[in-house]
Amino acid sequence: MHRVKAYAAFSKMRLASLVVFSAGVSFFMASDQIVWIDFMWLVLGGFLVTGSSNGFNQVIEKDFDKLMVRTQNRPLPAGDMQVKEAMMVALIMGVLGISILWFALNPLSGLLGTMALIMYVGVYTPMKRMSPWAVFVGAFPGAIPPMLGYVAVTGEFGLVPGLLFAIQFLWQFPHFWAIAWKLDDDYRKAGFSLLPSAGGKDASSAFQALVYSLFLIPLSLLPTYFGITGSIAAVVVLVAGVYYAFEAYRLYKNLDDKSATRLMFASFIYLPVVQLVLWLDKV
Repeated sequence: MHRVKAYAAFSKMRLASLVVFSAGVSFFMASDQIVWIDFMWLVLGGFLVTGSSNGFNQVIEKDFDKLMVRTQNRPLPAGDMQVKEAMMVALIMGVLGISILWFALNPLSGLLGTMALIMYVGVYTPMKRMSPWAVFVGAFPGAIPPMLGYVAVTGEFGLVPGLLFAIQFLWQFPHFWAIAWKLDDDYRKAGFSLLPSAGGKDASSAFQALVYSLFLIPLSLLPTYFGITGSIAAVVVLVAGVYYAFEAYRLYKNLDDKSATRLMFASFIYLPVVQLVLWLDKV
């Protein structure tokens, strides 16, 4: 049981489940008739690629994880897993996940999985100690899941997967900066400066979170504008967007951890609500 817990923590199972959720909803949105075996391949492949990305991330950051309260009990810094074992597990998950997406679904799905893995591990992870621009870079692999879910069905790019990608891409900035605000002191122990302003928890960082949340409102209405979804989706998406932006404004106004927590929880509500309503109100 202890080993199971260690592997679950190593792959960040809860985070992987959220990633798979985004891909799954987009899969349903693209499907006129659901092919359940393809859905199962998407879930398995997506989970393995995400788990591999998280695993390699922990191998690279094992010495930094020891310095932070939020990460010091992860399998590697806690001594529950050795580096060689961790590398092997992450490699196996990555190869299996990409192979499933590529051969069981279609090559474009495999390519998206490969891009997400490489960008997250090879670019975003090492960049976190170099520049706050790491958040921008990390938003690309972070926004691939809904595109992947749609492409798993269609086998091609298009307007709809592009919009789903764009919505999740913009959503990540207020979401991640709210988390970074709350954990800023802990992050700095390991040399991570992930808030957008050099001043850290200041008005500039909060203002940028607000700006992204405001841009997200018209962007999320584009599926209705293009006739992809109906009026119900437009209303729900608008209300969700205003709520998300209001919490970002509250952070800008108060500049405190309580407001950052509220924005973080608003982000957890916003994304699944918007993705579900875009699927359920598809024209």
